[in-house]
Amino acid sequence: MNDLLVMAQIAGRRCALHAHDVKSVIELGAITPVPRSPSFIAGITALRSQALTVIDCRLALGFSDVKWATDHRAAVVAVGGHSYALMVDAIEDIAIGRSSPESVPGGFGPEWTRLATGMIETAIGPALMIDLEALIAGPEAGTHSAGGLQSASA
Repeated sequence: MNDLLVMAQIAGRRCALHAHDVKSVIELGAITPVPRSPSFIAGITALRSQALTVIDCRLALGFSDVKWATDHRAAVVAVGGHSYALMVDAIEDIAIGRSSPESVPGGFGPEWTRLATGMIETAIGPALMIDLEALIAGPEAGTHSAGGLQSASA
């Protein structure tokens, strides 16, 4: 594979984001809540005069009873022309994928099945490849399938 990956921890799992999707890693400053927004949207923050929607990745996965970890860094990504700051437990490292993504073994649960496009081997260990669009869509958006996103009502 040899793709450059940003390695992060989300809800106790090592996850990988394609480095070309990550614009930067930032320290999160003040987050302003947005009234009537879904619970997985922590609010908005500013980065160089640009508003970023802050996504709590644990809540976007569908985990509800977990606390935000102490690492207050976020990966900044752009999806569909909008910028997002992804709150993760930790940003670990940059790594090179040593294999192509393989199917995700069972036992990870429906939250991960919806977001993981595959399992990839890296120098620091295996990681779940994350579908950014599915993550940003939140837990109510549907389930991941080989052909992309599938509506929960389909």
